[in-house]
Amino acid sequence: MAGKKNSRSVASLLAQAAHYVDPVTGAVAPPIHPSSTFARGADHELIGEFEYSRSGSPTCNHVEDVLAELEGADGALLFASGLAAFAAFFETVDAGSHVVVPSVMYHGGWSMLLRLKQKRGLDLSVFDVAESNSLAEAVVSGETAVVWVETMLNPTWDVVDIAEAAKIAHEAGAVLAVDSTVSPAVTTRPLELGADIVFHSATKYLNGHSDLTGGVLASAKADERWSEIASVRTLTGATMGAFEAWLLLRGMRTLSVRYEKASENALRVARHFEGHASVSAVLYPGLESHPGHAIARRQMTGGFGGMLSLMINGTATDAVKVVTALELVIPATSLGGVETLIEHRATVEGPDSNVADNLLRLSVGIESADEIIDDLEQALSKL
Repeated sequence: MAGKKNSRSVASLLAQAAHYVDPVTGAVAPPIHPSSTFARGADHELIGEFEYSRSGSPTCNHVEDVLAELEGADGALLFASGLAAFAAFFETVDAGSHVVVPSVMYHGGWSMLLRLKQKRGLDLSVFDVAESNSLAEAVVSGETAVVWVETMLNPTWDVVDIAEAAKIAHEAGAVLAVDSTVSPAVTTRPLELGADIVFHSATKYLNGHSDLTGGVLASAKADERWSEIASVRTLTGATMGAFEAWLLLRGMRTLSVRYEKASENALRVARHFEGHASVSAVLYPGLESHPGHAIARRQMTGGFGGMLSLMINGTATDAVKVVTALELVIPATSLGGVETLIEHRATVEGPDSNVADNLLRLSVGIESADEIIDDLEQALSKL
């Protein structure tokens, strides 16, 4: 179902799950429909709109309607994982097509693109966000099919100007897809800035409780590509299950307050460690010193998020030593949850990583900011 024009605030839309009240019982908590199949009537016609849960279910549809309204999209689709959503989108890209992506991006997506390059001859070009003309120079008019960007870039947290990227992509005849996982619609609305497709790893901020995996695609238009993406999801069985969809909706109802608190905490952590003797740099767009701060202020209207990176004064061994010395902050892979996580990203990504070996990625949660700072201080003191 297409997203409706949102007449309420994002916070109200999410908190009430798009103003849900069960018309029969009056229940204010949305139900879960775990059925995998749906009965037919006396003339063998479908009783409702659902036939088999691989192509959709009442629970998934409710969450998709909320997401479409949240994003200002014509439609949204849930997937079993972020990579499943990523793969479904690129399944609609013809073999040999030219695709432009940032030089730093989600590692799983990059790995998938390298596979598609090998298997289907995808022509990949990368651009450097730090270079002002890099994207325009990477895009080839009449040849580039897709420009895929992240905002912010993981784990350097450089900020892509979505409106400018949309202008460049569309002038070349390309589609702009935006990975907005770390900048959900409570702060950034890519479709309003000109993007065609929005992607989320729903595992992260949308859910926010580290208890499910999922992916989301939302489209500005219910066009031919969008129909093809829906068909790919059905054919590959990549649909999210009903229980995971229900969990996702429950998590989304607190997204506004979680994101606000995580942003507040992350800004305090970033400001505390900027100029710290054991830290050579703090990468966080909420800092005035960040090169993407002006763009972030313009397109991140609800806070700068909980993601930041610390560049340790030392080696990879020193960086890992800091991680293992932490007592409150949890060393684990993922982001956007209520708990603060840290990882030595180069170790996690492996030998093909292009991440600096002294970088520690932090996903700041909603704990006490003072306790997060104290824990990082005591760990850094071990250097």
